[in-house]
Amino acid sequence: MKLFRRNPFGQLLFLKRFLIQILGIISHGRYRRFNNLQIEGMDIIRNLPDKKVLFISNHQTYFADVAAMLHVFNAALKGRDNTIKNVSYLWKPKLNVYFIAAGETMRSGLLPKIFAYAGSISVDRTWRSNGQAIKRDVNFSDIERIEMAINDGWVITFPQGTTRSFKPIRKGTAHIIKNFKPIVVPIVIDGFRRSFDRKGLFIKKRGILQSMIIKEPLEIDYENESIESIVEKIEYAIEQHPSFLKVLSPEELAEEKELEEQRYSPHFDYYREDLKEKKKSKKKR
Repeated sequence: MKLFRRNPFGQLLFLKRFLIQILGIISHGRYRRFNNLQIEGMDIIRNLPDKKVLFISNHQTYFADVAAMLHVFNAALKGRDNTIKNVSYLWKPKLNVYFIAAGETMRSGLLPKIFAYAGSISVDRTWRSNGQAIKRDVNFSDIERIEMAINDGWVITFPQGTTRSFKPIRKGTAHIIKNFKPIVVPIVIDGFRRSFDRKGLFIKKRGILQSMIIKEPLEIDYENESIESIVEKIEYAIEQHPSFLKVLSPEELAEEKELEEQRYSPHFDYYREDLKEKKKSKKKR
């Protein structure tokens, strides 16, 4: 029966739709009411095919990053332009969206298990388990599930495998790109670490400016490009290459601090424009 249709992972689509809708309604205010999510590039989402798309992003929380992307993707597909205003876009959400996550994280409680049903591809990390550094072989059944998900729809992955900034890109993502040849769309997020706790389940601060920038798909020569070259492209695309760690002068640090303070103000837009004018006047001098 159509009501009991399942995806390639055996999940009931009507149940997945229900979970996405409920979790979406609950989480919507975290990006619209308690904090302010500014988005760029939603038109890029609308131009993507229905399958074989891999989103790569920097990572700041376990769950809030993915939840925000699900909001943005569905809003874009319903014709919204860089806004997730009015959660009605979740009435018929895109159901073939998946995200790669550590198995131990998705098994860590009832809520993660529920969230997993909404689209997790749980994998065993080869370098870390239960907070300890380890070294184990790749589980090839994990690779098969990732390939299955890419062939069925859109997949979100965080190639650093950690919420810490400027950590190395894991070569596994480059191998996935080279072997399965998906369209690769970079996303850069910011403000989530300040807004939420590490898991992304609880609001830590309110009035934070959050941002999500969706970039044009990467140009990749799947046949001839090396793994190292793809890794470097990923680093630059998600702005985690060491070159993004710039040294600021005392004046620039003071301006950054002032801007950071205004992120907590309801009049943030006014102050942001004011700071821009100050910077322009200094350059003219």
